Amino acid sequence: MSSLRVRLIISLTGFIILAGILAGVITYWWAFDEANELQDSVLAQMAAVAVGGTRDLGDIGNFKLEPEARVKLDEIDLAHPSARDKALNALPDGFHLTQRDGHDWRILLVTRSDKTRVAIGQPAQVRNEVARANALHILLPLAILIPFLMLIVGIVIGRTLEPMAKLANELDRSKTRELAPLPSEGMPNELRPFVASINRLLERVHEMVDQQRRFIADAAHELRTPIAAISVQADNLTHTDLPADAETRLAALRGGARRTAHLLDQLLALARSEINNSDRPSVVPADRYAKEVMADLLPLARERGIDLGFAALDAVGLKADPIMVATLFRNLIDNAIRYTPKGGSIDVRLYRKGDNVVFEVDDTGPGIPSSDAARVFEPFFRGSQPVESGTGLGLSIVKRIVDHLDGTVNLENKTATTGLRAIVIMPAVALD
Repeated sequence: MSSLRVRLIISLTGFIILAGILAGVITYWWAFDEANELQDSVLAQMAAVAVGGTRDLGDIGNFKLEPEARVKLDEIDLAHPSARDKALNALPDGFHLTQRDGHDWRILLVTRSDKTRVAIGQPAQVRNEVARANALHILLPLAILIPFLMLIVGIVIGRTLEPMAKLANELDRSKTRELAPLPSEGMPNELRPFVASINRLLERVHEMVDQQRRFIADAAHELRTPIAAISVQADNLTHTDLPADAETRLAALRGGARRTAHLLDQLLALARSEINNSDRPSVVPADRYAKEVMADLLPLARERGIDLGFAALDAVGLKADPIMVATLFRNLIDNAIRYTPKGGSIDVRLYRKGDNVVFEVDDTGPGIPSSDAARVFEPFFRGSQPVESGTGLGLSIVKRIVDHLDGTVNLENKTATTGLRAIVIMPAVALD
């Protein structure tokens, strides 16, 4: 059955019919039992009249009458009427409500063929209690079954709409870089057009993202050549005699060329990190790439007067693309170097903890202001304390690579004033 509408109609109709039958059976049983008791009482009291002509119809033989079933029979004395007889005799034949011993009574007045009159009565309070009991016998099954029915309806609706919840969970679990189509098999008929529309939307979004990635990669690649040429020409000018003003402008030109080249490298790394590579990643020795990155960045750290080194280095493996691993390590260490002041220190740790590889970078820089913490992983966000050579892409690339490796990355201020610790946790694999 693949229709939500049909499932709901059939399930709810079935449960309502079942509940109605159950309530009807219970109510019928109670009413039938009460009617039998009442008729048995009438028969017993008629027997009492036939046997003894008693005025107060009570128990007879082994049949015990319930108090609410007992009635009283009064002969109206027309020869020597009492005040009560006079009052009753003034009433016509039929049912009446009168007072007796300070209580309301329901009586039936009847005149015989010999003109004598008789009154058969029952306390009104007893009759009202019987009526209320019968009403409760009808309402009680419904009062019990309605909450039960509501619970069943909630369960039925929850089970019926479970495919929608699964669809929502599937969307929440899907990663933005994958944009995989949603499965339509096993979905109810009402959800299939919706799933098809979402899949078409995902396909269009995937095409736009691919176009954006290709544009960024192509633009960055094409711009690297002229920027390299400008850098070469600027370096050549350093060997010529230039006025002091020209040397100042040349230094600014060389600095701008370096920053532009670094930005293009970061753009290429960003585009590469977003490419959904269909090939299965290989197992790489993460410690080897950490050593290579450290060797490349040591000259920059020495130039800035920063003590850079490993505090822990274990042989660990990652299932990833080697370029992505190297880019991850480089960006985190490079970011620490750029923000650590002269004379500071940076400690790098790479070790295994349980089933995970942990990569930590501790620096003595200014840390991250609380106002910037929520946006540090956004592309081109440089924060409220930017450095001159930063591009705002380093941490964004780190975040995308870590997500691709099914890991986590966190940035923690070590103290209120100084020091930042970057912690990356990724699934570990055994080295061959």
